[in-house]
Amino acid sequence: MKKILVPTDFSTNAKHAARIGAFIARETKGSVILLHVNTAIAYTPPLPDYSVPQAFDLEAYRENAAEALHALKKELSETAGFVDVPFESRVEEGFLHNAIRRIAEEDGVDLVVMGTKGATGAVEFFLGSNTEKVIRTAPCAVLAVPESARSFEWKQVLVPTTLRPEQARAFEWLAEWQAYFPFEVSVLYLNDPLGLVSNDAIEEKANEMTTAAGLRKCTVLIGGNTFNEELAILEVARERHIDVIAMGTHQRQGLSHLLFGSLTEDMANHSDIPVLSIPLKK
Repeated sequence: MKKILVPTDFSTNAKHAARIGAFIARETKGSVILLHVNTAIAYTPPLPDYSVPQAFDLEAYRENAAEALHALKKELSETAGFVDVPFESRVEEGFLHNAIRRIAEEDGVDLVVMGTKGATGAVEFFLGSNTEKVIRTAPCAVLAVPESARSFEWKQVLVPTTLRPEQARAFEWLAEWQAYFPFEVSVLYLNDPLGLVSNDAIEEKANEMTTAAGLRKCTVLIGGNTFNEELAILEVARERHIDVIAMGTHQRQGLSHLLFGSLTEDMANHSDIPVLSIPLKK
């Protein structure tokens, strides 16, 4: 868990996410890549050479972005106590999720930390948010930090899970991170997707999976049946003062995503608590 990628548009929430990324890097003896992506160019239709607007100077944009990234690095190092954290900065053009995926693959990134404004209603249905696109395509875990999130802590983690075999990947990932952050884990089981019927059987299965993954300090919560899993998860998270909601994601795309959606992406769009998505495929 040594390399952390933080995309930024220099907004207040993006700077908050950068501080979180730097904090995690400091505690894990890792490094941070600060990334700014000029997404406007991805939506600009190609024009003949003679009609390219002169008002948009790409080279000037890159220089300004590089200066802003340098200022952000200086601010983090001097005012937030991250002087020993190695920072690298990148300026890219294109779609945000494509740039993040490419850099994460090329540089072996372990975690993406990004601020999110979420998406609702028609915007969510037709376009989605940048965050959900990153969650769907990134080759690594993604920590989405909402605008309304309180100061970041990593002491209480809620893990909603189906307890199916593929969920072991999420437990293993969290077990690795407990070496750096000795957080407590609440494992939340809703709607009995495995048909385990009894609470004893559910607890036995959950304990079996968490123990096999090396996950410690675990409590099993059984939420019963609910039509709105998203709301149920948020209610439990608020009641237990959870710092991070961690969820495995299948990263469905195309028709599969359209038909079945993604509870993890929905949580990242709507939660006021940071959501950590962990890809279940290796």
